[in-house]
Amino acid sequence: MRAREAIRSSELAESGHLLRLWRPPLQPGEWRTLGLLGASDDGELERVLASMPLRIWRTDGVTPLAPHPNDPKRSGLRAPMAPENERTAEFLTIFAVSALKEASAQTVDEILERGAACARELADQGEGRALGLWQFADAADLRLILESLPLYGSMTVETTPLGPHPNDPASIAGRRHG
Repeated sequence: MRAREAIRSSELAESGHLLRLWRPPLQPGEWRTLGLLGASDDGELERVLASMPLRIWRTDGVTPLAPHPNDPKRSGLRAPMAPENERTAEFLTIFAVSALKEASAQTVDEILERGAACARELADQGEGRALGLWQFADAADLRLILESLPLYGSMTVETTPLGPHPNDPASIAGRRHG
């Protein structure tokens, strides 16, 4: 079954539907995978997920994503999709702006003026939630960067270390070309 899942993952990667796969930290006996998938709509996403052999044994949770103004790909910066060497780790962050809802209008304006343009967008969205994919040598380096963000004191940050997944298209491509 795992071999069939690997073959199907490779096919989905070739078609542009499967972009990345990771393993978060797991408890004994627990199986979880985080994935980044591309689909034109909910129906196409459901067809992609349903086509995977292990689907009958798993439950899928989906978080729709939208472009972010500070995404390195949008700004022309280089953003590698996989760790460049063994000493680089990947982390998923979930930012939730919380204190802005209770703050005075003046305080919100001061916080937003210190932040990037995305801070205003986050506050305007109401929920103030964003996901990030980061690459650092370790969690301590990531923490230093996160604590330097202008909105750091006004948000909660959930950080999940991401481990390699055997069917990750980026890892497979790296093994082919490396």
